[in-house]
Amino acid sequence: MSRPSHILVLLVAMLSQLLVSCHAQPQAATGEALAYQGLRTGAEVLLSNNSQFSISNSQFPNSNSQFSILNFQFNTVAVVANQTSLVGTTHLVDTLLANGVNVTKIFCPEHGFRGTAAAGATIKDGKDDRTGLPIVSLYGKNKKPTPEQMKDVDCVIFDLQDVGCRFYTYISTLHYVMEACAEAGIPLLVLDRPNPNGHYVDGPVLDMKYQSFVGMHPVPVVYGLTIGEYAQMINGEHWLKNGMQCKLTVVPMQGYKRDSVGHELPVPPSPNLRNAHAVALYPSLCLFEGTNCGVGRGTDYPFEWVTYQKDTLDLRQEQAPKAFSLRYLMTMYQRVPKGKFFQQSNFFEKLAGNDALRRQIESGMSEENIRASWQPALDNYKKTREKYLLYPDIAK
Repeated sequence: MSRPSHILVLLVAMLSQLLVSCHAQPQAATGEALAYQGLRTGAEVLLSNNSQFSISNSQFPNSNSQFSILNFQFNTVAVVANQTSLVGTTHLVDTLLANGVNVTKIFCPEHGFRGTAAAGATIKDGKDDRTGLPIVSLYGKNKKPTPEQMKDVDCVIFDLQDVGCRFYTYISTLHYVMEACAEAGIPLLVLDRPNPNGHYVDGPVLDMKYQSFVGMHPVPVVYGLTIGEYAQMINGEHWLKNGMQCKLTVVPMQGYKRDSVGHELPVPPSPNLRNAHAVALYPSLCLFEGTNCGVGRGTDYPFEWVTYQKDTLDLRQEQAPKAFSLRYLMTMYQRVPKGKFFQQSNFFEKLAGNDALRRQIESGMSEENIRASWQPALDNYKKTREKYLLYPDIAK
């Protein structure tokens, strides 16, 4: 499949073998508490001894030629990272420093560098106790790196574990980092990681009238891309300010399969997504954040049950859905007193990506008919998505 010429995709030695391995990797067993067998993340590929790749940028000493990670010692590097940014069991920042890479600062997203802050909590700048490096918050005073924060940076490396949902804010952080890199004229390396909800594409496509930090792009709730593929789409569709594009290199994984649903991520991506079951339920349950129901935050089972006062919809023993479902939302709507379900704000609309879903539920429309209403936009999105795939596709 052809790729847009403006995308700087990683050129790994023996690329054909890499793509074959994506197709031929033995399928891992399904079920919870399983690891991603045979997978090498983009970070692990980047740090491997034989990784050679090309970045076209005059700021690099070997511009337009092959070079390895060790060439980064001649440049100042900022890393966008959190607790999920591991190479094996060692943090990416520690690994880069051990390889002589001149990391000068860390940018952190929602939940902070160590991933312990609550959803929506303001993250302050600070210093990493282990390395002494400054930590710059991208979920505090500014969500986009400022020119001042970028002026002493020659390259940015982005490595965050996404969960494949439009309202999970790491892709919004990605957007603003890409925009800052484009404005500064410096390259961005996105180290790819598996999407635990990457096996399907579903949900209403965002109406841009409801664009916000929990929905920045015209994509469905579940978009079926890894974060590296998503970065390519942001660039290729000119979604950055004024249609800009950044100097993007995606470092792909080896051995990744999209059908590894139910497999545990090595580290919880955020405080309230603690296991594979919650991650699988998250696309369907996050819409409750725009209602007066709770999703278990502050309990031992966040995103595994839904509550309204003393009424509980307990999903802990229910098999995690393999697709986006409105069943939980519509069930609780019937159980909550009339007029008490939705919040008075428009946060539900921001999460849903439109003002239609609330009205459809209130009018008693069936899930089948609701789904039919968003299908044309979903079909158009799927055609766009195909241009940016790096791995074999099974998503429907």
